[in-house]
Formats: sequence, structure tokens, C-alpha cells
Amino acid sequence: MPKFSTRRRVNHSAADMFDLVADIERYPEFVPLCRAMRVIRRAQFKDHDVVVAEMTVAYKLIRESFTSRLTLDRVKRTILVEYLDGPFSRMENRWSFRSPGKGGSEEAGAAQARSCEVEFFISYEFRSRTLGMLMGAMFDTAFRRFASAFETRADAIFGPVRAPSPLPL
Repeated sequence: MPKFSTRRRVNHSAADMFDLVADIERYPEFVPLCRAMRVIRRAQFKDHDVVVAEMTVAYKLIRESFTSRLTLDRVKRTILVEYLDGPFSRMENRWSFRSPGKGGSEEAGAAQARSCEVEFFISYEFRSRTLGMLMGAMFDTAFRRFASAFETRADAIFGPVRAPSPLPL
């Protein structure tokens, strides 16, 4: 079963990155292969939101849609995507956003507050062996570009984070 995971430090807060990834309606604007996103249902609970959405992915003449349930846990800063229906026999997708630990100088602490570690994991298997052969390589390439696509989007939305200016003497 194909899978991909990455962990990287980005120069944006965990809260900002969580909000960016949770804003699924914007995915067609910047996510590789995503051509459409439709929210079917949204429910808000005390400690999390649940969204059922249909995503359409396309590459050349191939176009597929699938439905997933997203659990958006703002307190834990995690997003769990559960596959419901579509061309996969199974799919599992998780995001987590962690702020760095405290410590060091005040300047280092301010820089840490503006950064976080983003972890992305996905594993999937197509129902159709033919579709798996056609789309598999493209999905692998797209997933490898996901992290940088979200980081580029964060820079565009929140502005690139610059190193703090040195203190005057």
C-alpha cells in the first residue's frame, strides 16, 4: 500500500498552519491535483469540528471524486481524514501541528512562537489496479509536493516570516 509521510519546520505558528489546512474550500486554489472541493456537511462540537467533504482530483483525462470525513481538533491541533467513498479501497490521512518547546533567549522564543512542526501522513490503495497504475505515480508526486504547497500558501496568506532584527547597541 503506497504511503508518504513528512515532518518539517515552517516559519508560521501552529494555529495559523492548522487554520490553513482546515480551510478545505480553498484547496482547489493551491493543492496539487485538486480540482474541486465541496463541503457536504459540517458539525461543530465543543472540542472539535467534523466536516464531510467531496474532493475531485484530476490529471490529464482522468478525473475522480472521493468523500471523506475530517475531524478538526483545534485543541490538539490535529486533523484526521477518514475515507468514506470513492475510488480507493482505503485511505488514511493525518496532519499534526506542534509548537516548538520553550527555552533560550527572548529573541529565540519569539522566533519559535512564529514557527511550528507540521507532520503529514497519508496511505492509500486504489480499488482498481488500472487506476492505481495510472494515478499512483501522480499521487506520489503530488503528495511529495503537498508540504511545500501548504508552506508556500502560508507565506502568501500570512506573509513570509523574516528573521528578527538585531537589537540596537
